[in-house]
Parts: sequence; structure tokens; C-alpha cells
Amino acid sequence: MLISNGDRIEGLIKDTMEQKEKIKLGHGSGGRMSQELFESLFQPLFSNEYLNEAHDGAILKMGDNRIAFSTDSFVVKPLFFPGGNIGDLAVNGTVNDVTMCGADPQFISAGFILEEGFPIVQLQQIVTSMQTAAEKAGVLLVTGDTKVVERGSADGVFINTSGIGVVRRNVSISPKNAREGDVILINGRIAEHGIAVMTKREGMEFESSILSDCMALNKMVGAILDETDDVHVLRDPTRGGIAATLNEIAQSSSKGIDLIENKIPLDDQVKSVSSILGLDPLYIANEGKVLVIVAEKSADKVLETMKQFYEGRESAIIGRITNNHPGRVVMETSIGTKRIVDMPSGEQLPRIC
Repeated sequence: MLISNGDRIEGLIKDTMEQKEKIKLGHGSGGRMSQELFESLFQPLFSNEYLNEAHDGAILKMGDNRIAFSTDSFVVKPLFFPGGNIGDLAVNGTVNDVTMCGADPQFISAGFILEEGFPIVQLQQIVTSMQTAAEKAGVLLVTGDTKVVERGSADGVFINTSGIGVVRRNVSISPKNAREGDVILINGRIAEHGIAVMTKREGMEFESSILSDCMALNKMVGAILDETDDVHVLRDPTRGGIAATLNEIAQSSSKGIDLIENKIPLDDQVKSVSSILGLDPLYIANEGKVLVIVAEKSADKVLETMKQFYEGRESAIIGRITNNHPGRVVMETSIGTKRIVDMPSGEQLPRIC
């Protein structure tokens, strides 16, 4: 087969463009750039039935059991923020990812990348908070690793955690399982973690401090799964906020999502600070929130169960699944109009987890 000069030139241009492409902050945002990196690079190379599910964790078959396995890395800046620090964030984040698979988390690992010169007293504070968070969630830290890099090669400490748990029998949780008529619930006010981190980093002070919502959700979610078999999807809207997470669900399930702006819990101060910073709360990270997508007949029962827990005391129904506009999230605004809530294209709030 002959190759024309035009084809050669086109190939050279493509190769040159690819060589010039670099990793950007947006590739770690949890939005469109993250999705494109996964789909263009990692998924083709490692494609398998577990990875392709694109869940918060992999659900693995082991004998008669299904095991949920998840891993995450934490690079938050600053390391200490109102309502938490990188330590409890790492434990709670991994506990929640395993929980979103319909599993009861049991064991976690922790890998530490420490910068030369990092104060041991601060490391002790971080590790102590991890122990407290693990004890509260009812999980054991059973293995780990520590590496030290040269001064200037890291911002103090980075943490990688992995977690495993046993998936409950007769439970099938997946972003692909959303069905027409399903109701969408959330367990409280959005965007608090991202705003807490941002205000601390920028040195902004307010009369009433905004605290991160960093907390483990496994006990509340466990009670929901004890109550009903009608839960189809569980997702924690971390990077990219509820906007990114709901778009992922809409695309995975090939369903549409209708949101009601006035029903989404949002603190007035968070709303004000978001406006000052030019940010949309729908796209801001959370670390103690879960989106529960459940059959309509069980929605009120699930809502009642959620409200019995501290972490679910402000739970609300915020929308539903529809066959209209498949793959899209559409929100009815507070003034009665409708707007498309798209997948975030880049990094809106860097280094929040």
C-alpha cells in the first residue's frame, strides 16, 4: 500500500502534536479532562471487565464472595484545613469509595511520600487523625509503606490509601444501573469541603468558619442497604462536585437526569463565598456526601433512614432519572428556567483532595 506525501505530513503533524502534549492540572480534576485521559490512555492498555465498569472501586469475584477494592491518592494543599487534614481525608475518602460499591469496608493500606525536612510533630498529628478516623469507621490499617523524597520534591506529605471490603449479597450497585423514574437523594449541604480548603489556602476569614464535610459514610449507607434492595447507584461526589458525578452516571447509564436547584442543600455562606470566588457550587468538591439513586417506591423510606444519622440529618430529594435527554444533566433553576449542567472541562479548584 502506497502512502502519499499528504498522509506522511498529516502523520508527522499528529506525532508532533502528541509529543507537545503535557499533563495539566485539569487531568486530575475528575472532569472531562480526567475522563479523556482515562479513556485514551489507561483504559485501552489495561482494559478488563473490572476496570471498564468505571466504578468508585473494582468489584472482584473471589470464591463465593465479591470483594470491593479501591485506591486513591491525596495531595491536598494545605495539609490542615477547617474540619480536617490530609490524614482523616485519606481514610474517609477510601472508606467511602469502598462503601459506594455496596460493600462493608474492612481493611485499608497507607503509603506515605514524605518530603525531607517535614516536621515530625505534624506527621504525628496527621497519623493520629488517621487512627481516629479508622477507628470511627470500624476499619483496620493493616499494611503500608513510607518513602522520603528530596526537599522541594513534594509539598510536605502525599498519602495513597487502598481499601477492601465485602460486597453485600443481593446488592448490585453500579452507575450503569440508574433506571427511569429513580429518585436522587443527597445527604446534606454541598461544596463545603472545597470552600473550606480554598478559604484556608487563600487566607480568607469569615465571622462563621466554613468546615470541611470530611467524614465516613459507611454506617449510614449500611443502614440504607439494610432497609431496602432498591438502591441502584451510590456515588460520592468528590472531585468535580455533584455536576461531574451526575454527568458520569448519566453517561454510564445512557439516561437523563433532572435536577431541581431549590432542592439542593446549600449553606448561605458557602453560596456567598462561591459567588465571590466566581465558582459554581455544583462543581465544587465534597468529602462527606453521597448521591443515592433509588427506586421511587423506596425513596421516602431511604430519606427517613438517612435523616436518622448525623451525616444525613439534612438529606433531601434533589432530582430523578428520566429517559429524556439521555447522557445529559438538566436543572430547573430557582427562577423556573432550565440549564444544562455539563461535565467540568478542567480544574476549577486545584489540590482539594
